[in-house]
Amino acid sequence: MYVVTLTYRVPQDIVDFHNDAHVAWLKKAFDDGVFIAAGRKVPRTGGMLLSRADRATLDASLAQDPFYSNGVADFEVVEFHAARVASGFENLLDS
Repeated sequence: MYVVTLTYRVPQDIVDFHNDAHVAWLKKAFDDGVFIAAGRKVPRTGGMLLSRADRATLDASLAQDPFYSNGVADFEVVEFHAARVASGFENLLDS
């Protein structure tokens, strides 16, 4: 599983300018099964994505994000092995 952190590199007005295209990309990525969760950081300095896709699929999708292609945010991808989960989240366990 992967956690992707986005950290904005530009002022908020530039983030806002690209946000509609980012949200459209995000919807397609969810429809394609790339992500299982997404949201903004608090305070709003970027975002977080959770993915169970393979790394090649994840990287290909991230390359299409307007935040990436327009230099709006820095991306960090961290892989982790989910060995324990709370009751009801067993679908997140790695096999």
